[in-house]
Amino acid sequence: MAKTVADQFAETLAAAGVKRIFGIVGDSLNGLTDSIRRQGKIEWLHVRHEEVAAFAAGAEAHLTAELAVCAGSCGPGNLHLINGLFDCHRSRVPVLAIAAQIPSAEIGARYFQETHPQNLFRECSHFCELISGANQMPRVLEMAIREAVGRRGVSVVVIPGDVALQPSADAPPPKIAGLLPPRPVVTPAKSDLDRLAALLNREGRVTILCGSGCAGAHAELLALGERLKAPMVHALRGKEHVEWGNPYDVGMTGLIGFSSGYYAMLDCDVLLMLGTDFPYRQFYPQGAGVRIAQVDIRAENIGRRAPVDLGVVGDVKATLTALLPLLKQKWDGAHLAQAREHYARARKALDDLAVGTPGKGLIHPQQIVKAISDHADKDTVFTCDVGLPTVWAARYLAMNGKRRLVGSFWHGSMANAMAQAIGAQAAFPGRQVISLSGDGGFAMLMGDFLSLVQLGLPVKVVVFNNGALGFIELEQKSTGFLPFGTEFTNPNFAAMVEAVGVRGVRLEDPAEVDAAIASALAHNGPVLIDAVVNRTELAMPPAVTLEMAKGFTLYMVRAVMSGRGDELIDLARTNLWR
Repeated sequence: MAKTVADQFAETLAAAGVKRIFGIVGDSLNGLTDSIRRQGKIEWLHVRHEEVAAFAAGAEAHLTAELAVCAGSCGPGNLHLINGLFDCHRSRVPVLAIAAQIPSAEIGARYFQETHPQNLFRECSHFCELISGANQMPRVLEMAIREAVGRRGVSVVVIPGDVALQPSADAPPPKIAGLLPPRPVVTPAKSDLDRLAALLNREGRVTILCGSGCAGAHAELLALGERLKAPMVHALRGKEHVEWGNPYDVGMTGLIGFSSGYYAMLDCDVLLMLGTDFPYRQFYPQGAGVRIAQVDIRAENIGRRAPVDLGVVGDVKATLTALLPLLKQKWDGAHLAQAREHYARARKALDDLAVGTPGKGLIHPQQIVKAISDHADKDTVFTCDVGLPTVWAARYLAMNGKRRLVGSFWHGSMANAMAQAIGAQAAFPGRQVISLSGDGGFAMLMGDFLSLVQLGLPVKVVVFNNGALGFIELEQKSTGFLPFGTEFTNPNFAAMVEAVGVRGVRLEDPAEVDAAIASALAHNGPVLIDAVVNRTELAMPPAVTLEMAKGFTLYMVRAVMSGRGDELIDLARTNLWR
């Protein structure tokens, strides 16, 4: 049998180290999927929805830092990939998407299921090209792989089903050293390091803001904190890299952060930003009194969120390694001590909220996440949906250098957590994976819970069942709107999954939480924990602005006028009289 373009495609993927493809088969993909079946080197993971395939591939790429692949058939099939691919691209993880296309002779003729993926996916990819003939292979695919790996983002290859079945052109086998370029290590010029050292060596209080670019630089961060006697604030994507074993960490900033992180940034003389593109400008120090320096591998990030006095392009680890010998030891630890004391108070206040009262009938979601953190394995991979699950994950999951946290932290998509858990568990079958899912997010792509059963993936899915789009409801209240369109009529999710042969656990009493979660996490197989939690739990930002206060006041007036004053009593009982 003559080698086809599809065979060549599959061989190139295998040579690039691809271990699995997440997707749904279809007629336009048949040539490729049959080649994968015959070659037996790459696993095809059949999911229920292509959006899940993209999220799963993104989670694999996030955790392994290696190329991950998803695929969709022509038209609607690959269109379903787009939301997950936007998340992958904005998270800067290397993902290759295979977008099958209608027969090549019909392109442009308004054929059944016709779309133009090379245009549609352009905004969420570094590379997006159509293979229109065998003579473009394997060159186009190799370029796509290099772009995804080298630039850390999405590449899309569009291939018509009939082209995949054409006899392949003669081409040399790919050379791995050229196919998978190593990531460069960028150290700033000495003149830049000297200017940065001069700024940090001045008298004054230094606060450090750390993001995901601090991955792999934990030891250097601790040395920096000691040298400068500086508190460290982390952005959400910096949590898994910065928070653990760090006596200088004083919490997270932002809308879901800690007051200690907010004030440590606000009350300083120099803010040093390391590997972060933290987007919320209102949380940066304002006024001319604070000087800001920013270190980032991407020059386009410098000064994007706040005006900087000094921008340095470089890897955080390499930059700190070269910078530390230039820094003078500071001895005044008053700023650090004040920030740590504030953090201890903020941490205790949050921990106090994670204690339930047996028999009271209201389970606080904080209690659920605290128990999960306490009982989870030392190397657990956590995924979390946007909204309130992200709030509780950020505040109550304890990182330790081995645990990982994956979410839709830049794209902010619903329904990401369980889908990302599928990718994480497929990549690490022997590792504990826990999805913290909102009831809205879980229900949105609930069909892929069946994929856990079919693929034999022992993911533990925790559903925060509060019967509402909780964070949206909070946003509506905080801006003066009555909650509208946020309510769910949910089933007993635990009973539902028992019907498909999966263990379900329903939590309705705080007294049950600790033991039930410990038992569920120890179960050998998938589990769904249906946690019926308090709907009116407030997730307050670290600083309440006048506009927020006005919003809540307006909400209360509207609620009383509409006869919904019971909601105010419920809010007060939940959040003040505990």
